[in-house]
Parts: sequence; structure tokens; C-alpha cells
Amino acid sequence: MDSLYLKKKRIMLVDDEPEILNMVVSILKTEGFCNITTASAVKDAITLAEEMPPELAVLDVMLPDGDGFCLMEQLRKNGTYPVLFLTACGEDKDKFTGFGTGADDYIVKPFLPKELVFRILAVLRRSYKDESPVVKLHNCEIDFDRAEVIKNGVHITLTAKEYHILNTLYRNAGRIVTIDSLCEAAWGENPFGYENSLMAHIRRIREKIEQNPSQPVSLITVKGLGYKLVTI
Repeated sequence: MDSLYLKKKRIMLVDDEPEILNMVVSILKTEGFCNITTASAVKDAITLAEEMPPELAVLDVMLPDGDGFCLMEQLRKNGTYPVLFLTACGEDKDKFTGFGTGADDYIVKPFLPKELVFRILAVLRRSYKDESPVVKLHNCEIDFDRAEVIKNGVHITLTAKEYHILNTLYRNAGRIVTIDSLCEAAWGENPFGYENSLMAHIRRIREKIEQNPSQPVSLITVKGLGYKLVTI
């Protein structure tokens, strides 16, 4: 799943140390996360979550008016979003308590910024793997949930084959996808002999997504190897 899409998810950070909150917010914003809220106590976190339910909660264990484990149990009464603990409580019993109450991950302070980002993204991917994002290309958007292209305000329906081909290219965005892999995505386990059909579908996809299909900028041919989808 596209990391840019995941970084738009609402993240609630709960920690009673302002320095930690500011540092984590700065780390996440630098990495492209753009929807972050913060709280410094259990009561504030519950109110914030009721007003604007997060899509991921990052909780400290030791809070001034309770603990993160109880907070997670209260949050889970009103939502099923993932929870990650970020705490100085690194004893095995604390980790067991965290995972035993349903935490999706547990990180001990001090931590490496990149590790925090990677583990947040991993939790988001696991939790929202069935979602189909709207993908932006140079001249249009692809809404995989509706199986359609939106170009110049016009909604253009994708056929089943076009959908499978584009979805395979999107899941490997920026990388070359071989002709065999695309044929297998569209026609199943015995894709041999469908190369010409694939080319015809690629041509029709370009007519839907490109401004000038004869000079594609989103669905690129890599001669002798396959195709590549360029997202923005």
C-alpha cells in the first residue's frame, strides 16, 4: 500500500512529556505525516478520541491520571483502530501486559526515529491492508474502490482486466512489472499467449489515464521488460 496514503491517516499521540510529544510530532511531520493530534493525559485523550477518532493511537504507559493500558481499553470501547505503545517501561512484564491487552506494537524509549516511522507504517499497513486508496497520477486519479478513473472531472469506468492490470502496477509503483506478471494478474495462472491482449489493454488504459496516450507519462513502457506506473 502507498506510504503517502498511509501518512494521511489520523494519528493521536499521548504522552505527558512535552519534549517527547514535540519530538515525535517533528519526526512524523518530517517524514510526511500530516494529520497528528496530541494529548498529555488520559482524560484529554478520551475527549480528543471522541471528538475526532484517530486511525492510530501512540500511547505512553505512565500518564498523570492513569496508565496507557487502561486508556487503550477505554479507547477500544469506541473504536477498533490500532494502538502502539511508545514508553520508557521496558520490562518484560510491561510488554506482556501491552500485547496481552491487544497492542499492535510496543516500542521502548529511547528509540531511533526511523524505527518509529517504519513500525508505525507497518502497523498501518497491517490494519488497513484491505482499503483501496485514491491514487494520483499526472493527469488523473484512480479510485480503486470504485474501479474508475477521474480525469478532468469525468468519471471513467475500468473493466475488470484493466482494474487488475492497474492494481498490479500500482502495488509496484515506480518499479518495473514484467509482462508475464501482468498477464498472470489479468488472466490467471496460465498467462502464456496473452501478450498481444495485454498490449491492447495497456493501450485502452492509456486512453483513460493519459492526456496524450501516444506520449505516456504515467504508464511507461520499459522496452524488453514490461511496464511501470509513475504516481505523484
